[in-house]
Amino acid sequence: MSDPNDLERLRALDERLAKLKKAQAPEPKVADGHEMAQHAWRMVTELVAGLLIGFGIGYGLDVLLGTMPIFLVLFVLLGLAAGMRVMMRTAADVQRRSMIEAGKTAGDEGD
Repeated sequence: MSDPNDLERLRALDERLAKLKKAQAPEPKVADGHEMAQHAWRMVTELVAGLLIGFGIGYGLDVLLGTMPIFLVLFVLLGLAAGMRVMMRTAADVQRRSMIEAGKTAGDEGD
């Protein structure tokens, strides 16, 4: 049926394929400082945008209605809360993505 020489050749071929797959496997992605800085700037921008939008709405309403600091303070606080909420959601998304990446690299090592 099968020649013992064929089995040895198949084993040798399997070993060569395993070595080639290991050599060509992508390196696990390590988060560099630039990627983390981009996430940090994104969160800062979201927080500042919330504050500025709240300031604009509050100031506009105060000028229209003649009630100077009431709406300004109220909408700045609402803008701060909205900016923090978006910032926290972004942080959770970044953490979820890093956990997925860590799971993929850990799963690839077992194969």
